[in-house]
Amino acid sequence: MTIPMTPAMLERFQQGFERARQADIPEANAMTLATAGPQGRPSARTVLLKDADLGGFVFYTNLNSRKGRHLADNPAVSLVFWWRELAEQVLIDGHVEPVSQVEADAYFASRPRGSQIGAWASLQSQTLESRQDLLDRITEIEARYEGREVPRPEHWSGFRVRPRRVEFWYGREYRLHERICYELGEGGWQESLLYP
Repeated sequence: MTIPMTPAMLERFQQGFERARQADIPEANAMTLATAGPQGRPSARTVLLKDADLGGFVFYTNLNSRKGRHLADNPAVSLVFWWRELAEQVLIDGHVEPVSQVEADAYFASRPRGSQIGAWASLQSQTLESRQDLLDRITEIEARYEGREVPRPEHWSGFRVRPRRVEFWYGREYRLHERICYELGEGGWQESLLYP
């Protein structure tokens, strides 16, 4: 059973995220996403947070990409936000669930047209013979949708990371860091402090 985060957890995250934005940290919404392939081999990359609510943390991708294939095989993931200038991290363990079609359509429609074209043109994670091949695909897609809206491809959508553990890490002098952990148990969310 999926249990939403508590309002206090979401507020703590939103406060840290706002501090990062106010500090002009480039791509404050960048987060490392770790997945595991079919043989259990871990893989990590940076993706962008597009929404955060009590249900979790949302990002979008090509479903045929390496990460998309990993998530289809194994929905368990970890996320890390690292705001170096603030000496703050947020570490999240959980599992992914697909966002609704309505949610994916709405987000795709809000993207710049060039990004919409790119979602159609890129065979993400597949071998590319030459950069020109990609540019040719872009030209083809631009011609296909000239003068009309670009629909969301079926192979492009989003995931919501449903957390089961969220840790807020605050850097402190002498490496005596402050760590506040929320973990989901049978009785709901439990809050604890961790040694640095």
